Amino acid sequence: MSEMGALVDADGRWTLRFERTFAHPVEAVWRCLEDPVHRDAWFPQRIVGELVPGGELQFVDDPNIPADGFAGRCLTLEPPHLLELEWGTDRLRIELTADGDGTRMVFLDTIDDRLHAARTASGWHLCLEAVGAHLDGTPVPETTEQVWDELHGRYLDLLGGERHVWGSTPT
Repeated sequence: MSEMGALVDADGRWTLRFERTFAHPVEAVWRCLEDPVHRDAWFPQRIVGELVPGGELQFVDDPNIPADGFAGRCLTLEPPHLLELEWGTDRLRIELTADGDGTRMVFLDTIDDRLHAARTASGWHLCLEAVGAHLDGTPVPETTEQVWDELHGRYLDLLGGERHVWGSTPT
């Protein structure tokens, strides 16, 4: 099951809400959040620092050059059910609950700039697909420019904002 909620205005910020159900127990999904080996399979950057409440973090593309990343913090860590991070200016909240033999994940990203919401939503959509593939032991589907354009177009229709080109970075 896969679901994305509309943007919700929260104190002048917007929250993207994704819900996914995985056919794996909570502990297995939690490993994808907490264990760097599993997290690197889906999260867009490497996390340098300890996941402890209040812990300072760096989010980097190359772990050998942490100065090229940006700062954040671990806000909440309640294994195996809740992880909340300050990711640059975003606030990520990931909640896991048992759903029969599987796990329901609610992934929230509170953002400052609604103009980039469709781009952000498209990126997280692809990341969450990668979580499922990683858990299932299957290859992560390749993201091509065509896949990106179709997905991004759907989120633009839902959320509005600015169109982004495949591989671009918001300015």
